[in-house]
Amino acid sequence: MSQLPPFLSLNEFTLFTLVLGRTAGIFSSLPLLGGERVPMKIRLLVILAMTLVLFPVLKLVPGSLPSDFPGVFVMVIAETLIGITLGVVARALFDAVEFCGQIVGMQMGFSMANLFDPTMGQTQLMSLFQSLLAMLLFLSLGAHHIFIRAMVESYTLIPLGGWKVSGELLAFLVATTSGLFVLGIKLAAPVMVALLATSVALGIMARAFPQMNIFMVSMPLNIGIGFLALGLSLLVFLRTLEISYGALILQIRTVFNILSG
Repeated sequence: MSQLPPFLSLNEFTLFTLVLGRTAGIFSSLPLLGGERVPMKIRLLVILAMTLVLFPVLKLVPGSLPSDFPGVFVMVIAETLIGITLGVVARALFDAVEFCGQIVGMQMGFSMANLFDPTMGQTQLMSLFQSLLAMLLFLSLGAHHIFIRAMVESYTLIPLGGWKVSGELLAFLVATTSGLFVLGIKLAAPVMVALLATSVALGIMARAFPQMNIFMVSMPLNIGIGFLALGLSLLVFLRTLEISYGALILQIRTVFNILSG
């Protein structure tokens, strides 16, 4: 009689479920692989595939695992929260880019030119453009490998079910959220300054030439100057994102220190 594979033992299946929970948490937080624009079937397939690849590599040793379903369910929730905490670091960067696109689009006069995304509803035109640009840079720099390595390293520093609420964790999440707005303003600053100068110049012209229809002149002028400022500041935009992606390693280490302390 053939024996069942070792993977089908209860402890191995429980460990696989816990790894699946942490993988689902971290990849569901990444807009690139688990964002709302990615279909649910693709997200589930990516999470399951990554779990199947990582589980043999981790070589987890079954310890004191709960034997009842409520205990396992609580540990799966804790593992998912660990993954979400790690993924929220990258999520904040992409949210900053979307915030930058909303500011730029509103300044350029694209607030009424929204696109209908079937997965997200109304989406700002410039926000979608800059988000796609940030995702391409994220892939080209190999920043997604940081989270795959963090997934493996997390099991050596954070025990199973080791998620806990602390003052340091709350302070880190608040700092990450506040840094979202700061980074968004930095990315949008060149366009904001250029369009502010344009508005001042148009205001002076409106006072000097009252018969001029400033409204009809300002709309195409703001769009043209906005695109010109975007093109001239593109390298600054990409360089700022590159520095932010490089800081992901330090932020992930901070999360490790908080959760393992």
